[in-house]
Amino acid sequence: MDKDEFLSIGQVSKRSGVASSALRFYEERGLIRSVRAGSGHRQYPRHVLRRIAFVVFAQRVGLSLDEIAAEIAKLPEDHTPNGQDWSKLSKTWSLRIEEKIAELHRLKNGLSVCIGCGCLSLLTCKLANPQDKLGRYGSGPLRWMGKPKKQT
Repeated sequence: MDKDEFLSIGQVSKRSGVASSALRFYEERGLIRSVRAGSGHRQYPRHVLRRIAFVVFAQRVGLSLDEIAAEIAKLPEDHTPNGQDWSKLSKTWSLRIEEKIAELHRLKNGLSVCIGCGCLSLLTCKLANPQDKLGRYGSGPLRWMGKPKKQT
């Protein structure tokens, strides 16, 4: 690669909208890689912008950094990933997106009912959870997280 194919950390930050500190963190976690210029400054290949975009979107979908690292490890490091490479990755997080959509639909539908709908295991919720029946299923927003399962 010639020198025009590399970007400084400041350029990558500006182009990606990700703070330089986050880029260094991503690098520490192995999500992106840089090379050192003669001055010791980080230089990133241009194709790192696509990896960063993937990291940002995967985080928004709800993938953990460990999950993102496992997925990003499947991408080629020596060149810009092509459509086939990205297609392989999209299968993994497509299901996560569907789960998030379903969760948001449950949240939207639940807003017209008591906002406390058992999510805090309220002792008295005469609208959606009389006598705190959901309390025996556990804590948290049970109705919004899906069908409650009885704890053993």
